[in-house]
Amino acid sequence: MAQSIDRRALLASSAALAGAMTAPGLALAQSSGPPVAAVRPFTETLWGVPVSDPYRWMEAEGPEWKAYALAEGDYARQVLGAIPGRDALLAKVQTYTRVVASVMSAQVGGDYIFSEVRPAGADTYKLYARKRGMQRDRLLIDPDAYAPAGSHASLDWWACSPDGSHVVFGISPGGSENSVAHIMVTETGALLPESIDRTENASPSWTEDGSGFFYNRLQPGVALDSLDKYKLSAAWYHALNTDPARDLKVLAKGASPGVTIADIDFPGVGVTPGSEIALGAIVSGVQNEIGLYVARVSAAQAGAPQWRMVCSPADKVTGAAVHGHDLYLLSHADASHYKIVRTTGAQPSVATAQVVVPESASVIRGIAAARDGLYINDLNAGLGGVRRMAYDGAVTSIALPFAGSIDAFYADTLHDGVWFLLQGWVRPSVLCHVGADGVVVATDIAPQPPIDVSPYVSEEVFATAADGVKVPLSIVYRKGLARDGSAPLLLDAYGSYGITEDPAFLAHWLPLLDLGGVFAIAHVRGGGELGEDWHLAGQKLTKPNTWRDMIASAHYLIDSGYTKSAKLGITGGSAGGITVGRFMTEQPDLAAVVIDEVGVSNATRSEFSPNGPPNIPEFGTVTDPVGFKGLYEMDAYLHVKDGTAYPSALLTTGLNDPRVSSWEPTKMAARLQAATSSKNPVLLRIETDAGHGIGSTLSQRDHQIADILAFLLWRTGDPRYQPA
Repeated sequence: MAQSIDRRALLASSAALAGAMTAPGLALAQSSGPPVAAVRPFTETLWGVPVSDPYRWMEAEGPEWKAYALAEGDYARQVLGAIPGRDALLAKVQTYTRVVASVMSAQVGGDYIFSEVRPAGADTYKLYARKRGMQRDRLLIDPDAYAPAGSHASLDWWACSPDGSHVVFGISPGGSENSVAHIMVTETGALLPESIDRTENASPSWTEDGSGFFYNRLQPGVALDSLDKYKLSAAWYHALNTDPARDLKVLAKGASPGVTIADIDFPGVGVTPGSEIALGAIVSGVQNEIGLYVARVSAAQAGAPQWRMVCSPADKVTGAAVHGHDLYLLSHADASHYKIVRTTGAQPSVATAQVVVPESASVIRGIAAARDGLYINDLNAGLGGVRRMAYDGAVTSIALPFAGSIDAFYADTLHDGVWFLLQGWVRPSVLCHVGADGVVVATDIAPQPPIDVSPYVSEEVFATAADGVKVPLSIVYRKGLARDGSAPLLLDAYGSYGITEDPAFLAHWLPLLDLGGVFAIAHVRGGGELGEDWHLAGQKLTKPNTWRDMIASAHYLIDSGYTKSAKLGITGGSAGGITVGRFMTEQPDLAAVVIDEVGVSNATRSEFSPNGPPNIPEFGTVTDPVGFKGLYEMDAYLHVKDGTAYPSALLTTGLNDPRVSSWEPTKMAARLQAATSSKNPVLLRIETDAGHGIGSTLSQRDHQIADILAFLLWRTGDPRYQPA
């Protein structure tokens, strides 16, 4: 699960629009219509509220459901494939995406710089190593070599040892995220004999001497579709060249006296070169606030740590960094924009910690300890910033090459400076390094693509929500746009977990801009763009602010002449499915098109999927009346009303999705198809060899973007995309 969405403004009549656009070609393409799902009446009463769920049977994902889902996918491909210009759009998308080399992250180990890159033209991300002073990257790990026949594999995570001699990495097939850990010798590319399964959330941390690493592992003997899949995981220590069956459990429920660990918590252990502090972190599902404990590294490595508490989730600490004897904590306690406090490993206490960087206008997103100082990742009015706090307390700001977002923020205590990715809405990303002298160097890792970005422009504005709150809104388009309401516009939103939708160079949307369209991003409540208060203002009982902020953003765009209702599409994915789903069900006549990618659609039932329990901290639980009230309000499936003229909708799912179970989009598609009184199509696009998006290949993503753009342009009336 992961994100949220919001937007819309007045459409004279979505039913009338559908009638005008349901031309003979559409009738031909849809002559057989979508498959019809079996309706099996089911009602339960929750906290005095009767809840009708005619497609509850789909949740078992049995053979009947599988056949229905595949039939929906076949029908969607038939309809999408019949849209004139769809294949030309794919070719155009690929002319942009295939020349972009995309960097995911970088680390330094010994004489090596490691970088995870998807090279121009490649389908998957791969790991490269470059010796310092050299200009060539050597391919180290290619997930394609691990792909099962007829499928693909993904590099899920990796970490190099401090001396760079080894890399531990996780590989999973088909977008499943079911990682198996392997260990490679950097110099030779040889694999060590051991491998470790159930490492989906490994978060490995190497010991300073590189002899082993700490990692998280899921419990054994649990089916992938079980509600217990993510429960009772544990942190272990693995010594190189040993049997994983002999690994030492170092942090786990029932095995760590004095440590509070719930079934759904994810324990992890982190160590830092030059420090004897082993940091034990207890992460409760998707909750940002963590519990922290300290022990001696040597004791943890021997499997006998004596953990001492630093803070509990109630102390509102969300991140930490270690340097020597000092422990730096990132906290939003009485500081919505976050502050940094310092305590020690010898006497760890958040209560007596010293504030070293107070709250300011900048939202602090993260911290990383380097040899020369503590580096701070800031967010300033939607744009990234970097500050350096010397260990004597002096704080300086770093001048960046251009205004954009900061990602993949990395430093280590064996080296000076910090690494990060810098990019903007119309600026391709570049991997940068800041040295101890404060000078930013743009590296040549992943060269700039041969794309002329000069025709494109972005602007940052504010929409006014119904309650008067100003909602940040980013708008990207090609220069010379006529603001006469004629442009097709795709509005995106997320709004969950405190995640920010940062400026990003989205090459796959450039064909829309080239056709005179607009791409916009509503930074709705529930995200973290304006600090923790912004997150809490779109969570649980305040969740309606999320989709209503998107609705307000849609009205702004219409009122400002960027588009009109008949040209407006909205899009969101994962937890963003809540946003677009409730946007559509609350104001069905405001947008012409809804794109719901791997979306949470049935929030009252999500917690009964494998990834549901970890998401309870963000969305609540139906087992208490307050939680049920919030979940019921954000449940788009339960708000679909029979006889309503719904807009055109394209839903997607990957059958290997470990985060949002495929039965959610399937139930939503079936319910919309049965309920709508309009002739607008409702399609369910299925990927059989993909998961939650991040496991999909670039080719799969290109095809999906072409389908989305073709669907948007068809249903918003572009004459070039109408069936003959």
